[in-house]
Amino acid sequence: MSQNPTTKVFTGKRVLLDSGAAVGPATIYVDAAGKVARIETEHRPENATVDAGDSLVMAGIVDGHVHINQPGRTQWEGVVTASHSAAAGGVTTIVDMPLNCIPSTVTVAAYQQKRESFQQGMWVDVATWGGVVPGNAADLAPMLEAGARGFKCFLCDSGVDEFPPVNEDQLRDAMTELKKKNGLIMFHAEMDTGATADASSNPVEYDTFLHSRPPVMEVKAIDLVVKMCREFAPHVPCHIVHLSAADALPAIRAAKAEGLPLTVETCFHYLTINSEDIPARSTEYKCCPPIRGSENRDRLWEAVLDGTIDFVVSDHSPCTPDLKLHPCCGGASGGLAADAIEGDFVKAWGGIASVGIGLPLLWTEGQNRGLSFQDIVRLVCERTAVHAGLADRKGRIAVGMDADFVIWNPDEVIKITADKLHFRNKLTPYQERVCKGAVCQTVVRGTVVYDATQTTDNDSWENGFSREPQGLWLESSIVRK
Repeated sequence: MSQNPTTKVFTGKRVLLDSGAAVGPATIYVDAAGKVARIETEHRPENATVDAGDSLVMAGIVDGHVHINQPGRTQWEGVVTASHSAAAGGVTTIVDMPLNCIPSTVTVAAYQQKRESFQQGMWVDVATWGGVVPGNAADLAPMLEAGARGFKCFLCDSGVDEFPPVNEDQLRDAMTELKKKNGLIMFHAEMDTGATADASSNPVEYDTFLHSRPPVMEVKAIDLVVKMCREFAPHVPCHIVHLSAADALPAIRAAKAEGLPLTVETCFHYLTINSEDIPARSTEYKCCPPIRGSENRDRLWEAVLDGTIDFVVSDHSPCTPDLKLHPCCGGASGGLAADAIEGDFVKAWGGIASVGIGLPLLWTEGQNRGLSFQDIVRLVCERTAVHAGLADRKGRIAVGMDADFVIWNPDEVIKITADKLHFRNKLTPYQERVCKGAVCQTVVRGTVVYDATQTTDNDSWENGFSREPQGLWLESSIVRK
């Protein structure tokens, strides 16, 4: 068969097209628009654009929970560094959260400002969620029409003044508007229960902070989520972000058994870290809801593997080290306030930096629990694409889909070190962690944007990344089937 000269060809001996397929040889033909045009179930290295050989080829990862913080807080992160980090980890699409940027993405004007600020800086494809805050119910439908993929709200303090929480009445107002458009709403599912940090406990010990965010905060919030989901079913799909407390799983299972349109995510850190192992003063581990104990982690893994938890995301939420009150700052001389306690878990900013390092983390831990390659595709490619309304173009390798691929070696041992981290602030609990799974190349719509073998800078490559950004701002119609 003759080949169009503009066609690109990707081939390998180990290709996984989707979560229902077996790993096997395949050759993927990509047209000039960056779409998969044809697939043959043979390894054809002759004249291939990329021959992956024995490396594993699968759909590019879709990370549906990333805080890029642009515009407004680019000292925390930014689209160039966030998308570089994503690309280096096989993530081909990131969906930005509506808060920690300034302004928060709660109006069409703020949505457009974010979109404009991201131009010429996206090495992977990017979409964004909008936000639900008190008084913006009338803005939700216009934001959906502009391209927002859905909306996030908080049921407790968000940590930033410009994104206040909503109460039940405000939530009902928002969901009434979303019902007209079948709009998705997502919940930071913690609610105040009166728990506080014990003033007599040492704030540099992790348990002091952990005890101030007990599981009942999540259970109480999820009970409200289920109530509201039932009230507006089936017209307003509901989603629980970053589930940490396994105590909430019975309510979630019951809601799903009832047929309610409820989905749930958890994060790499809840599946790979135990609270018992967190050292004193190591505020890089602080996030909300918190990392909990080993027994809780085991129950989360059970829910991931049995499908109760729908998918896994990074919840990349970085900040500058001084806001973490981290010992690396060097105390007051390094920028901390004179009265600040170095390593204070209670007062430190909560959030974990991890975009682009989730694949080896999930694979390394998951291998010990029976996780398959098909599970990985289901958890970080397919279901995250469906969640973001991108099911018609992302998450699978199939004719007509975007040619987004990650080529990786699941057996190669790597160490996560600062020089291999591409997000802006390198403070992460994963530094020096040894994992299995090395990303070789990342392909966005048929173009290689990251290549680990490109170690010498030239006109086409810099530090392993393509010189030219290839990412697009995604605001196509929402497809969740």
